[in-house]
Amino acid sequence: MAELVTKNITKQFDGQTVIKDISICLHNNEIVSLLGVSGAGKTTLFNIISGLLAPEQGQIILNGEDITGKAGKISYMMQKDLLLPYRTIEDNVSLPLIVKGEKKKKALEMVRPYFKEFGLEGMEKKYPSQLSGGMRQRAALLRTYMFSNEIALLDEPFSALDTITKSSIHQWYLAVMEEIKLSTIFITHDIDEAILLSDRIYLLTGKPGRITEEIVIQEPKPRRKDFNLTNEFLSYKKMIIEKLEG
Repeated sequence: MAELVTKNITKQFDGQTVIKDISICLHNNEIVSLLGVSGAGKTTLFNIISGLLAPEQGQIILNGEDITGKAGKISYMMQKDLLLPYRTIEDNVSLPLIVKGEKKKKALEMVRPYFKEFGLEGMEKKYPSQLSGGMRQRAALLRTYMFSNEIALLDEPFSALDTITKSSIHQWYLAVMEEIKLSTIFITHDIDEAILLSDRIYLLTGKPGRITEEIVIQEPKPRRKDFNLTNEFLSYKKMIIEKLEG
């Protein structure tokens, strides 16, 4: 079972504390979001969880193992898809397996069954420039999944998409997460997105950034397609706005 815990994470840059005493958790098959204004330290926290940065204080625990400062344990998808333009989609997606030591032929065989599940069937031989923004994000998410099929960190994965595309990919994302059982923490500035996708929402606010609230979204999964039009949704949104402004 995928269980990630951060314990009292504190990070400083040039003597300035950026985040302080951050303790959050992620359980098996759960989607958790970090919601807050720019500058609260969300990306810094992701860099620490992924092992790219070491904290001044605190621990990152994955399934009982202390992985603080250890890169390569958790997959991390940044805001831009970072697909290599000179490689086909199947080559891009199989890259994490090759980096881990798989032969190219074997890596391609391993990734091909997932193209249908991720809505990318028929796109294997295309290049990133030939795909829409939504398709590129699907490919980037599949590549992230191939790096680690247990836990993923997603940093504003849908922020560059237009409203219509984003709405469509939200529905797809929830459906595919149910299928592949990938436990996920994602960063967003979009309150609607956080409510629609999350089991729980952590509000990260202030300077230094601290967790000021944990909000549990009671709407069962799979979510109703019109959930964002319900009174329950609007109540969550009003509560979050009040807490962020407070």
